[in-house]
Amino acid sequence: QGAKRVRLDGDLRAVLLEAPGRCVPYAVIEGVVRSVKETLSSQFVENCKGVVQRLTLQEHKMVWNRTTHLWNDYEKIIHQRTNTTPFDLVPQEEGAGVTVRVMKPLDAAELSLETVYEKFHPSVQSFTDVIGHYISGERPKGIQETEQMLKVGTALTGVGELVLDNATIKLQPPKQGMPYYLSGVDFDSLLQKQESNVRFWKILTVVFGFATCAVLFFILRKQYRHHRERRHLKQMQDEFRQAQERLMREMNVEGGETFKNACVICLSNTKSCVFLECGHVCSCNECYRALPEPKRCPICRQAISRVVSLYNS
Repeated sequence: QGAKRVRLDGDLRAVLLEAPGRCVPYAVIEGVVRSVKETLSSQFVENCKGVVQRLTLQEHKMVWNRTTHLWNDYEKIIHQRTNTTPFDLVPQEEGAGVTVRVMKPLDAAELSLETVYEKFHPSVQSFTDVIGHYISGERPKGIQETEQMLKVGTALTGVGELVLDNATIKLQPPKQGMPYYLSGVDFDSLLQKQESNVRFWKILTVVFGFATCAVLFFILRKQYRHHRERRHLKQMQDEFRQAQERLMREMNVEGGETFKNACVICLSNTKSCVFLECGHVCSCNECYRALPEPKRCPICRQAISRVVSLYNS
């Protein structure tokens, strides 16, 4: 993470006094939570004190999926309130040491809140309600009530910007956009978790990269095949046109009348077929039989419904 690890002892203030702007841009602090003034009391658990309290009401219901024709679980937070009070991180060992004021704890990732109370209130439904729920496609299950707290005395690892403001040392979100952590695990475990996440995203990026390259390869390969087929077809058309032109010149030399009655396909036999419904006389009987299915007129490309033989007397 590139963080500087510092201890909560007398040397910390000296480190900050020597740092530029009395600030360490990214530091790791491990300590125990202690309230500055008053503490927050749990609404449901006696003698439970903390510095962060989060009360949540979450709705649970079943929703009918019209595509899969199944009932799916659906959860929605209908109310949430978070209370905080200023707190410090103090050394875990008893004795002399410095304290660090934690600023903006709700902006931190990995904020470790312990669930101290949780209760599910099921919905009471009458027969009429059940029918209405099946018609509407929504069937409520109940409301879950949860209380989470950051207790006084909890061991906490803070990673962020460390500044000396007058006589107070503060831990706050970094200005460089780096993540701000307040986690219940130690720094080594937190670092290992972040490295695992980085490895996962790297592997996912490589997999998606290979998949994208494979798709592009198949698309380009298909386009190349189409281009090659079009080029081959154009080459055959050019060769056929050149052969026709050569035969036309030869027929013009041998005799114009013979060429006028020659089949447009083979240019050797006499025209002997009338194509209907277009009415073109352009092919001999042998070339007509050689036309691919479905047979089409070589002049207008209209479908040939029937053929009438032509006899010259």
